[in-house]
Amino acid sequence: MKKYLPIIFRIAVAIILIQTLRFKFTGHEDSIYIFTQVGLEPVGRIGIGIAELVAGLLLLFRKTAWLGAVLTLGIIGGAIMMHLTILGIDVKGDGGVLFYTAITTFVLSLIVLYFYRKDIPILGKKF
Repeated sequence: MKKYLPIIFRIAVAIILIQTLRFKFTGHEDSIYIFTQVGLEPVGRIGIGIAELVAGLLLLFRKTAWLGAVLTLGIIGGAIMMHLTILGIDVKGDGGVLFYTAITTFVLSLIVLYFYRKDIPILGKKF
């Protein structure tokens, strides 16, 4: 089982990232609301959607998993900050689902980065 944990975590993060893209790319009203609140509609919504797609794809391949995890940490770190400073925990009555999903994704990405730390160019050999 220990052998499969890294890939399970990679796939979990990739699924979380990729499943949200339909909301960003189709202009779902909740997605538009969120990005309007933080002053990034529509360019930020589409740009972050593209970054999430790239991160999700990078996570699917072992050699680039570390890079996907780093990109995810940046994207989701920004989302968490927006929740804490502008949006709040509960967005449009969701009970905090988006916020807690972001926290979960962030933690899983940290774990993925730890698993694949040796693959990081230049730095990886030191870990």
